[in-house]
Amino acid sequence: MTLSEIEEKLQKILPARRFHHTQGVMYTSACLAMRWGEDMEKALYAGLLHDCAKYLKKKELYNECVRYGLPISKAEEADPSLLHGKVGAYYAEHIYGVTDPDILGAITYHTTGKPAMSLLEKIVFTADYIEPSRNQVQDLPQIRQLAFTDLDRAVLTILQQTLAYIRGNNQIIDDTTEITCQYYYDLLNGGDANGS
Repeated sequence: MTLSEIEEKLQKILPARRFHHTQGVMYTSACLAMRWGEDMEKALYAGLLHDCAKYLKKKELYNECVRYGLPISKAEEADPSLLHGKVGAYYAEHIYGVTDPDILGAITYHTTGKPAMSLLEKIVFTADYIEPSRNQVQDLPQIRQLAFTDLDRAVLTILQQTLAYIRGNNQIIDDTTEITCQYYYDLLNGGDANGS
């Protein structure tokens, strides 16, 4: 499927606000791809499809994972909304015909991140947080600038702010997010991922 065909299909199934956000992530991913030397077409596809399963209700996301044999962590079981990345990657491959593992990885991990993300995964993870319609995040102008000057540092800042927000609202934290935050903290502070 072409980008425009996917865009047309998503416009019909996503709420208007979610579709507007999706377009923002797609274009922000393309901008970051140009800046960091990633394939722009891959960034456009990953950005466009990152929330392609976001319209599903929590129970539907859970049931889709069971149906297609997708793994479910304890945090995801407690809050199935976290599953939209995994289900989205499945849909990207089986409904929209995307086979590139890097694009599928970027869709899968755009919410939690993961240690040692690929460049494309970091780009989509960051774009989801900084796209133009986002406006309620603390220090957003600085994070946007950081995304174009030090992508790893932007990833770490986003992870730290996400964890602080989740803890502050007594929400369920996915272990992957904590592990990823520690990985990037160690990476940027002279240690390796094992803390040495």
